[in-house]
Amino acid sequence: MDRTGRTFLNALPPAANGSMKLSILRQTPRSQRKPVDQRWFADLRLRIVDRYLLRELAANFLGATFILMLIVVGTAVADLLAKIARGRIPADLLFTLIALRSVDALTVLMPLAVFLGVLLAYGRLWRDSEMAVLQSSGLDLGGLARPLLLLLVPTMLLLGTISFWLAPAAVRLSSILLEEANRSLIVAGLEPGRFVELPAKDGVIYVGEMSGDGTTFKRMFVESERQEKDTGKTRVDVITATHGYLYHDADGVGRYLALQDGFRVEGKLGEDDYRLMRFARNDIKLPDSENDDNDTAAKRSAPTGVLLRGGDDPVMRAELHWRLAAPLSALVLMLLALPLSKSSPREPRYARLLVAVLTWWVFNTGLGLGRSWISQGKLAPAFGFWWVYLPAIAIAVWLIWNSQRMPRTRAARRAA
Repeated sequence: MDRTGRTFLNALPPAANGSMKLSILRQTPRSQRKPVDQRWFADLRLRIVDRYLLRELAANFLGATFILMLIVVGTAVADLLAKIARGRIPADLLFTLIALRSVDALTVLMPLAVFLGVLLAYGRLWRDSEMAVLQSSGLDLGGLARPLLLLLVPTMLLLGTISFWLAPAAVRLSSILLEEANRSLIVAGLEPGRFVELPAKDGVIYVGEMSGDGTTFKRMFVESERQEKDTGKTRVDVITATHGYLYHDADGVGRYLALQDGFRVEGKLGEDDYRLMRFARNDIKLPDSENDDNDTAAKRSAPTGVLLRGGDDPVMRAELHWRLAAPLSALVLMLLALPLSKSSPREPRYARLLVAVLTWWVFNTGLGLGRSWISQGKLAPAFGFWWVYLPAIAIAVWLIWNSQRMPRTRAARRAA
C-alpha cells in the first residue's frame, strides 16, 4: 500500500478506518505484511553484548568451580587416606566417599565460584577498558545485570536442589555405607595370611582365615609394644586365639575383637618375669569408626521435610537456615562482586582479589557463627542469617550507587 492509501485511511472515521484497514489487510499478501510491534519479542532475545558478557561470566564461573573442586577433592583424598591408614574407613569406599563429599561441598563452593566468576570477568573488562567502551555506547547498569541474572537464576535453582535434597541424601548415604563397612574386619585393613601394622604403629596383627563378610576369623596373632613412663622399659604383649569375631558396643560406635580360646604372654624386654595366661575370651578394642552417629549429626543430615516438621528444635532450625543460605549466598555475593570488580586500567591484575576473598571470609564466617548460635540456643531462629544478609546487601547497594555517580567538577566542589 502506497503513501496515498495510508493518508486516505487516516482521514476516515475511526469505525470505518478500522474496517477498511482490516479489509485491506486481508487483501494484502502475507509476504508483504509488516509485523505488528515486535519490541516485546526483541526484549526476550539475547543481544550480541549479552551473549558476550554471558560467555565471559560462564567461562570464569566454570573455571573457578573447577579449581575449587580440585582443592576440595585433594583435601578429601588426603583426609580419607589418613583415616584408611588408621583403620577408620575401608579402602574400597575411597572414591564413593570422595564423590559424596564433593556433592555436600557444592553448597559452599558454588556461591564462592559465582563471586569469583563475576569478579574476574567484569574485572578484566574494566582493566582492558572494554567496560568504558560499553558504557559510552549506552550500556547502563541494567545491561550489565541482564547477563548476571541469566547466570544467577539457574545457579540458584541448582544450589537450592543440591542444598535441600541432594547434599543431605549424600550425607545419609555416606553414613549408611560407613555403618555397614565398619561391621567388617576388612575396614581395619586386616587381610587373611598377612601381617598388618596396628594403627598406632606399636605392633602387628595377623589373621589366618576370615569369613567372606569379615565378621569372624580363625588363628589370630597380635603383638603390641608400649613404653612404661616410670621405668622407661618396653613392655611386650603377645596374644593368640584360635577363633573370634567382631562386635560393636551398645552405642554402635565402639568396635571390639572377641578373641576366644587363646593365650596371652606379657613382660618387659630384657627381663625374665614373663607371664603366661590362658583365656576363654579376651576382647581387644579397635579404633572407633568414622561414622559419627550422634543425634546432632542425624538431625543435620535429615530430609528437608523432617526439618520443616521439626517444630522448635534449635538444631533443625539452624540446619534449615543453613540449607537456605546456599542460594541466597549466591545472590548476595553476586551483588558484592559487581562493584568490587570495578577497577582502573593501571591497577594490578589481582589488586582487589584479596579484598574480595576477605569479604567472602567475613560473610561465610558470619553464616557459620549464626548456625552455631542457633543450634546452641544463643540466637532466636526467627533471626536466621538475615543479620548477615541485610548488611551485606546494603553495603553492595551503596557501593553500586556510589560507583554509578558522576564525579563532580572542580567548580561544583568549590560551590558546595
